[in-house]
Amino acid sequence: MDMKIAVLTLVKGRNGALLNLIKGLSLNNYSAMELIVVHMNEDTCDLPVTAFPIRSMSIHTAEVLPLAKARNLAIAQASAGHCIFLDVDCIPAANFISSYADVFSKQDILWSGLVRYLKKGFPDSIAKHELEEWSIEDPLRHNLKTLPYELFWSLNFGCSKNVFSKIGGFDENFMGYGAEDTDFSFMARKSGIELAVVEATAYHQPHPSYDPPLNHLEDIVRNAIVFYDKWGKWPMQGWLNKFAEFGYISWTDQHLRIINSPAETEIEKYLKPTA
Repeated sequence: MDMKIAVLTLVKGRNGALLNLIKGLSLNNYSAMELIVVHMNEDTCDLPVTAFPIRSMSIHTAEVLPLAKARNLAIAQASAGHCIFLDVDCIPAANFISSYADVFSKQDILWSGLVRYLKKGFPDSIAKHELEEWSIEDPLRHNLKTLPYELFWSLNFGCSKNVFSKIGGFDENFMGYGAEDTDFSFMARKSGIELAVVEATAYHQPHPSYDPPLNHLEDIVRNAIVFYDKWGKWPMQGWLNKFAEFGYISWTDQHLRIINSPAETEIEKYLKPTA
């Protein structure tokens, strides 16, 4: 009998990507799977009939992207003892769930999956060989057999509810975008939870994004301060360096504040081209 596994995903304005994620899950030949979908500050949407159960809900907060709260809600709603957090922009490979099930049965630790980036115009058929051909490796992590806690991110990872509880879940003092997943991995390390790589690939769908993400300036600065107060070091230093260089923040070894807010036209200058 297959181990029961819940896939958890958060949605904000990505209903089309969610349908592709569900298509990918439907190609997984795994009998004991459920999908939990949490919409952040938006209504739920109509979803296709699938061989596995889907539960969809909304969370409404003052935060635009209540990522920490939504992840904690998602795992609390799961009936399975083991959970995979999968970004809504990711399409899971056909062996995705079975790959996680295999490692879940061997070690009760924190597992980080693989990510490949899909090029613009990838086929709608979502066939494995096409996704592989239409994607490129994550340039930062693809050759790493062991993953430093500093490079953990939340696009594709899994653990048991027991491990999640030992870590303490996501710290809801992190509000909105930025650093909540790095804090989660640091808490795992502090709790003595091992972090390892699982060969479970998710294909990331292209979407508009910014480098640096000036559209999240306020969240990033606020969460960086929360992180510094907790860990005594600054997260997201690449972005903070760029914000300081562009004159939007004042940043010293111990202090960080916004001194100038970007206009919408300034933000749009840093829209990344999709491949």
